[in-house]
Amino acid sequence: MAQGTLSEVQENDQAAFLPESAESTRADEIAREFAGDQPLPALVVATPAGGGALTPEQLQAAEAFAAEIPQLELPDGSTVGDVIEGPVPVIPAEDGEALLFPVSISADAAEETLGDTEEGTTGAVVAALRELAADTLVGADLDAWVTGPAGFVADLVSAFGGIDGVLLLVALVVVLVILFIVYRSPSLPFTVLLTAVFALCAAALVVKPLAANGTILLNGQSQGILSILVIGAATDYSLLIVARYREELTRHALPTDAMKVAWKASLPPIVASAGTVIVGLLCLLLSDLGSNASLGPVGAIGIAASVLAALTLLPAFLLIGGRRARWIFWPRMPQYQPDAVVGADDSTRLWGRVATFVARRPRAVWVTTAVALLALAAFLPTLDANGTGDGDVFLDETEAVTGQEVLSEHFDAGLVEPVIVITAEDTAEQAVEAVSGVEGVASAQLFAGEDGQPVVIDGLVQIQAATTDSAESQEATVTAGEIRTAVRDVDPDALVGGAAAQRLDTQETAEQDLRTIVPIVLAVIFVMLVILLRSIVAPLVILAANVLSFAATLGLSAIFFNHVFGFPGADASVPLYGFVFLVALSIDYSIFLMTRVREEALSHGTRMGVRRGLAMTGGVITSAGLVLAATFGALVVIPLLFLVQLAFIVAVGVLIDTFVVRSLLVSGLVYDIGRPVWWPWKAKIPEDDPAPGAVPGRPEPAPVGSGT
Repeated sequence: MAQGTLSEVQENDQAAFLPESAESTRADEIAREFAGDQPLPALVVATPAGGGALTPEQLQAAEAFAAEIPQLELPDGSTVGDVIEGPVPVIPAEDGEALLFPVSISADAAEETLGDTEEGTTGAVVAALRELAADTLVGADLDAWVTGPAGFVADLVSAFGGIDGVLLLVALVVVLVILFIVYRSPSLPFTVLLTAVFALCAAALVVKPLAANGTILLNGQSQGILSILVIGAATDYSLLIVARYREELTRHALPTDAMKVAWKASLPPIVASAGTVIVGLLCLLLSDLGSNASLGPVGAIGIAASVLAALTLLPAFLLIGGRRARWIFWPRMPQYQPDAVVGADDSTRLWGRVATFVARRPRAVWVTTAVALLALAAFLPTLDANGTGDGDVFLDETEAVTGQEVLSEHFDAGLVEPVIVITAEDTAEQAVEAVSGVEGVASAQLFAGEDGQPVVIDGLVQIQAATTDSAESQEATVTAGEIRTAVRDVDPDALVGGAAAQRLDTQETAEQDLRTIVPIVLAVIFVMLVILLRSIVAPLVILAANVLSFAATLGLSAIFFNHVFGFPGADASVPLYGFVFLVALSIDYSIFLMTRVREEALSHGTRMGVRRGLAMTGGVITSAGLVLAATFGALVVIPLLFLVQLAFIVAVGVLIDTFVVRSLLVSGLVYDIGRPVWWPWKAKIPEDDPAPGAVPGRPEPAPVGSGT
């Protein structure tokens, strides 16, 4: 129930995520003293269906439409007139070819949830307006769209509406298909998938009350990422346990004994990998953006639930058959073979052959791989992540975006949400002149009272600057930045706010977060790897390889975003989210590999440990990588630019790490370095056997003439 109703506690207001110290936040707070809380405008724009000038009949229909708006009923029994401010005027365009109906939803109503429904007041008003426009204006041969800030909010909420249903369904179906291919069993895939589903429900059970009480902020992006993160992580951890359990079933007669060994062997890599992800996510708490900071605890709760489910619920599922528990693997049930050497035939299997290939020419393998990744990383500077406008967020055609384009053709769209400048009274005239001279500003004037005189509060005045572009556009955001530069030359203490300035602050804060959080995440992960692997060199190798993988992924993403998909740019938070997820998640596979390599190295030496570790974990890690890439790839069903770009970055990055970095770069480097990779705690690792051609799991042939 908590998972199904999690969207009820979402907060998608961009201003709510900005810190109190942000310039736009401070400016907007002072601006309320001039005009109070500003309403949220829903803008109905209409044009003749066949183009051309408006007819008298159409103007009459428009007046009737505006008069009927306040009487529209909302789902809770109230009317639109109860939640809007003032009458709805009919404003003809100067060219006589369009009409504008501004509907001002009160600030208090815009923040409310409507009755017992999940739909907010804003969405309900917009839906009612669109229905009325379709019933009345279309009959007068008018095309109509509901746009403006309220229209964008409604369409954004509608896009996120697929998170609870479509996104989860697609992710679960994709994972189930992969599990059937991996296990070729009718029961085991459902066992693993149920573990992931229970983990997601447990996470929602914790997240929902925290979000409802305001302890954490949950937006639509965070909820979508939470769903994908838990399904992918819980499945990955389950795959690791199941693979080790299957291996131990060949060594132990009783399934319970096999599970004890498998559970103990799986515990360190799972806890370590989960720990790196949790710590990496919690580093987002250092972000000044509430949307970024909130994802930290939300994601950490999801990973903790995944670990809990994989280490408790899954083993119980696997052992539910008692002595007959092997039947869970039917029809490929592992048999007890006490005399068999596990991994004896790995050299003839795919990952055994890969291990042999790496061992033959390790330096050539890792150098070639590194050069290829560096070539992709060279395209990283071409990634346009300076931010996008609200209209660019939607990948599908939406009414708000189409309506905004029509509005901009016939009206000064920047008048709806002007840029606000708070400056000193004695520099007011110079500030107005400076703002008016900024390219992209249509007009600038002092905020005046009913007497026509500028309003002065505590020695401050307010300037309202209408931009030539809509406040929802990236062009208006750039203009807001130029206004700040211009007005500072007149009054260094001036503050610039408004919707465009809020977006500018959001983008600049996201860029600062990237510079602050990335080094901290790397340092924390390095410390955790040192503790896990009891080495300094090996963690450095793993970190360097994963950072190179991240750079290559962003470079490849830049190529596809710019030249294949033709995206208008990327949100400024995309690189940060991509870094946290790619480095924290993809490093899991290096952890899974290196913990097994160290386990094997304690008995066979480092180089043989690499060969055995890669051969014996290659299948399960590849399966885990495919699952995680597929689950993040499911984000593309939500037609929002940010989520689609994040899906591409993480999915492609995970595949690069799974098939290239972990299997070729890390394995080749560790094999080439040999025993010193465990420095300075390498005393327990035996010297490498220099004999070439060793096959993992088989004893070395005795030298000729030894008498054996």
